[in-house]
Amino acid sequence: MAEKDYYDILGVSSNSSQQEIKKAYRRLALKYHPDKNKSKEAEKKFKAVNQAYEVLSDPKKRKTYDQFGKAAFEQGPGPGQGPFSQTHRSGPFTYTYTTGGSPFKDFGFGGFSDPFDIFEQFFGGSSPFRRGPSLPRYTLELDFIEAVEGIEKTIVHQGKEYKIKVPPGISTGTRMKFADFIVSFNVRPHPTFKRDGNDIIVNHKIPFSLAALGGTTEVPTLDGKVKIKIRQGTQPGTMVRLKNRGIPYLRSSSKGDQYIRLVVVVPEKLSKKQKKLLQQLDKIS
Repeated sequence: MAEKDYYDILGVSSNSSQQEIKKAYRRLALKYHPDKNKSKEAEKKFKAVNQAYEVLSDPKKRKTYDQFGKAAFEQGPGPGQGPFSQTHRSGPFTYTYTTGGSPFKDFGFGGFSDPFDIFEQFFGGSSPFRRGPSLPRYTLELDFIEAVEGIEKTIVHQGKEYKIKVPPGISTGTRMKFADFIVSFNVRPHPTFKRDGNDIIVNHKIPFSLAALGGTTEVPTLDGKVKIKIRQGTQPGTMVRLKNRGIPYLRSSSKGDQYIRLVVVVPEKLSKKQKKLLQQLDKIS
């Protein structure tokens, strides 16, 4: 697996979007993670998946890879002679630090400060492969909308205040490294919006008459209320998709979608006139 093209390793095509690459990485990393997969090949495959994602998740590195292949990311001929100065290994990871002034500056795991942070970012827990003393950890509570839009918060660490920028799209369980401490996030639920990955789901009630006859209704979104069309004869549980109305992907301009589940409300009590009209409708049907 380690000898394959990076796109083949992740099971994606060379014209796949960043979102598709991320989804493929998450699926394979979970499948081959050595703490969960005890097969002999798991560690080797897990390492290959991380190496592939390390490059393809960054647009600049991906462009370089498309032009020059793996050779552009291999260690140079000697200390100070090539673009990379040192290669290290710890657990299933091999990671490289760059020399100053290199065109491949900040080579790493998709912008993470070290190869273990990517594990914590995706899986919401500390990596079982980390070595060395653990860093101080803090838990930060966020409102749902704060997590969606991003916000600046203050953390007091060792008597000193640190302002940290929380990126849009943070979810419960995400851990990020700031300075010499780690912050984990807990996002409070929202009464209307239910999160599913980067998509959101809203249960929206409509009257029986609107479902039968069709028309329009106003629904809440993260950007405010919008009107949507209800088709004639809409059935209970019908889902309406609003593209790109969901939650931002971390470090990306892409967003998930919003799904509106239409809940048809049947009146519990009817007036005599309403009952008579429904009886007439029943006979016609």
